Amino acid sequence: MAANSIGKAFVVTSFGESHGRCVSAVIDGCPAGLPLSEKDVQAELDRRIPKKPEITSGRIEEDIVEFLSGTFEGHTTGAPICMLVWNKEAVPSEYDIIKDLPRPGHADYTAYVKYGGFSDYRGGGRFSGRITVSFVMAGAVAKKLLRLFGVEVLAYTKAIGGIEMKETPTLEKIREETYKNPVRCPDSVYAEAMEKAMVEARKEGDSLGGIVECIALNVPTGVGEPVFDALDADIAKAIFAVPAVKGVEFGAGFKAAAMKGSENNDPYAIRDGKVVTLTNNAGGVLGGLSNGMPIVVRAAIKPTPSIAKKQKTINLAEFKEATLQVRGRHDPCVVPKAVPAIESMVAIVLADHMIRAGIIPRILAGKRDVGENS
Repeated sequence: MAANSIGKAFVVTSFGESHGRCVSAVIDGCPAGLPLSEKDVQAELDRRIPKKPEITSGRIEEDIVEFLSGTFEGHTTGAPICMLVWNKEAVPSEYDIIKDLPRPGHADYTAYVKYGGFSDYRGGGRFSGRITVSFVMAGAVAKKLLRLFGVEVLAYTKAIGGIEMKETPTLEKIREETYKNPVRCPDSVYAEAMEKAMVEARKEGDSLGGIVECIALNVPTGVGEPVFDALDADIAKAIFAVPAVKGVEFGAGFKAAAMKGSENNDPYAIRDGKVVTLTNNAGGVLGGLSNGMPIVVRAAIKPTPSIAKKQKTINLAEFKEATLQVRGRHDPCVVPKAVPAIESMVAIVLADHMIRAGIIPRILAGKRDVGENS
């Protein structure tokens, strides 16, 4: 049973491990005729890692993307697009100590049981946040495709360690300010407080979690395939593929449970000849279909499980209780790295569903005329 692919029309397959040779993405179903170069993808990869050592892992990879297939003369051909980056800064020896000592909060033990001890434990292997490199590569293609049809996907850090933005920032601030600081928060005051909290957590040998909010603009009404391929269900599934995500909500989310129907319902109106809702508690999705309003989704990110504090665990080889102090290069908070990954996963799902809906054609405008030179 294959479980490393997502999508039905725009199919993304991810492969690679944290300390393997490379991390890669293959896209099958991208329409032919999309202008695409390695520079397009590289620009997104360059945003993935905050360039500040105080709040990020000591492992700094170049992540230079290489295209192996699927493009010709600057355009997609309709064939599978294979992209990869090589792992160059892996230090496998850092993980010798945990071979038989599963780290609390990581998938070490569950992977050990599922794969009979054959899983790659180095840096979490296939379960590492490193695999989001493939998500960002595929997301770069999806985002460029969506832009041709007026759809924009934006994500930012909403909260870290209990420090949460009280008001939703304007779209202009999200676009202009999010990547001006290493925590990916579009408000400099909150960003400074979040960064201080991360630095303090690292000094204490601990870590923090937070919230990423993602907004998709101009998604046409009616996108989605209920009941089991509902748009919000597929977006949630994609976001949960990002390691460390422990919760997903749309619109009012869990707050809707405390509302009355009169408070939660979004009244309809007509503005500039378009049907809109006056509020957006639904988060842009009703009945598994986009309703024309911005899709608003939030993801709860747990604290980084690799911490310097001593923790209780077990020795699998000796089958007895043990203690573990994780060493190596780890982030005090992975929320900033999750921002581009979540943005990418939302874009991938939207591209897939818009192709399935016939909104995005299999061959893009500007194609060579059929019969040319015949």
